[in-house]
Amino acid sequence: MVSPDPAAVPPPSGEQYEIRWGEQQAVITEVGAGLRTYAVAGRAILDGYALDEMCNFARGAALIPWPNRLQDGRYTFDGHDYQTPLTEPDRHNAIHGLTRWMNWQAGRVDPSTVVMSVRLHPQEGYPFTLDLEIMYRLADTGLEVRTTGRNAGSRPLPYAAGHHPYVVVGTDLIDDAVLRIPARRWLEVDDRLIPTGRAPAVDGKPLDFRQPHPIGDLHLDTAYAGLEPDPDGRVRVELRHPGGRPALVLWMDAGYPYVMAFTGDSMTPERRRRSLGLEPMTAAPNAFRSGLGLRTLRPGESFTSAWGITPAL
Repeated sequence: MVSPDPAAVPPPSGEQYEIRWGEQQAVITEVGAGLRTYAVAGRAILDGYALDEMCNFARGAALIPWPNRLQDGRYTFDGHDYQTPLTEPDRHNAIHGLTRWMNWQAGRVDPSTVVMSVRLHPQEGYPFTLDLEIMYRLADTGLEVRTTGRNAGSRPLPYAAGHHPYVVVGTDLIDDAVLRIPARRWLEVDDRLIPTGRAPAVDGKPLDFRQPHPIGDLHLDTAYAGLEPDPDGRVRVELRHPGGRPALVLWMDAGYPYVMAFTGDSMTPERRRRSLGLEPMTAAPNAFRSGLGLRTLRPGESFTSAWGITPAL
């Protein structure tokens, strides 16, 4: 843990938990159990944020109990209608779940690993009891992030999870970076960025990244589906500097059948297209309404999903 000066103003993201392995270093925050920074030998792998900054654009955030957008913040589950706060009011959506601003507790902390946990108590719009745990670990292969949700209540609950890292490979803009996403389909969206229900094939479209090519001036705020795993069952998304190295691989286990790619065109000018959001998602955007990927956890039931980043070490 990074020891703050007791006389100083506390950081906006709360206590800071630093982990290291060899030349790798990452910092996880109390607020939201987010991944604030990740670097190798001083080279940034993530477009993180400073200690004195509040997390914006969900950089490094965990997205629970739903990732991405929920149309009108409204859904029906188990025969009951629920309304959550509209956290994207300009589009009349609820976005990225309910735990981003909660204070998580650090359980296990050792030089290379930290385990953060929180209990999401019943509230308006989500009257369920959900225990959450996120393990961050550094090893020879890079960063591993393992998320577990457990129904600690007495009735079934809806559950999905995601994460929101923004990755960089040393280019000024991500336009020149070379991207590979092994996905056969993408989710078409309306002007509120809510999926329409159509999942066209990527064949012949600029957003087909099955064969790696530069991002160019393409605007991506796109959920991909039909992910094609490698023989070990993991899906691997690759981002590479146009000169080859440095490169990184974002991998996901079978718990993440969707991945979002976001070129940051709606961010502030100093952040716009500086990094690529690659967001593993256990369910599709608007899953609380569409059911795509949504899990129902029975009392006592849990679900664990894992993703990670393998940088050029």
